Amino acid sequence: MNADPRVMEFLPTRLDRSATEAMMARVDASFETNGFGLWAVELREDNTFAGYVGLLRPSFRTGFTPCVEIGWRLAPEFWGRGYATEGAEAALRFGFETVGLDEILSWTVPANVRSRRIMTKLGMTHDPRDDFDHPLLPEGHPLRRHVLYRIRRPESP
Repeated sequence: MNADPRVMEFLPTRLDRSATEAMMARVDASFETNGFGLWAVELREDNTFAGYVGLLRPSFRTGFTPCVEIGWRLAPEFWGRGYATEGAEAALRFGFETVGLDEILSWTVPANVRSRRIMTKLGMTHDPRDDFDHPLLPEGHPLRRHVLYRIRRPESP
């Protein structure tokens, strides 16, 4: 999945097996350190792996870090079925109700309308004043500019 050019269209590079294993080691470490990370998305009917969704702390520093990010990545054959939205809704509940976070962020490049649509469905808001140049991408990189979305913990009734 991480080597699929469709999946990685809005990310700076595709990941080979070694890079994917390193990413998964960081996810495992996040569960140990933070109590949260990326959950595998599997189909209920046959446990087919569809991708992942969850919460992570970003590895870079910028004006809005430290923070917690919600993210997702699904194989193309599972796009458009609501899995990312359903999983992200569960991750938000977990982040607010179990972890006790006050705010969760998400970001992507402006052209990634599929992920931006999910962010909006989740109730996240975008303020163009928060948009930023990703610090891990060099000046002039076509994916450097990012839009930032936020959601705050719902107020108790």
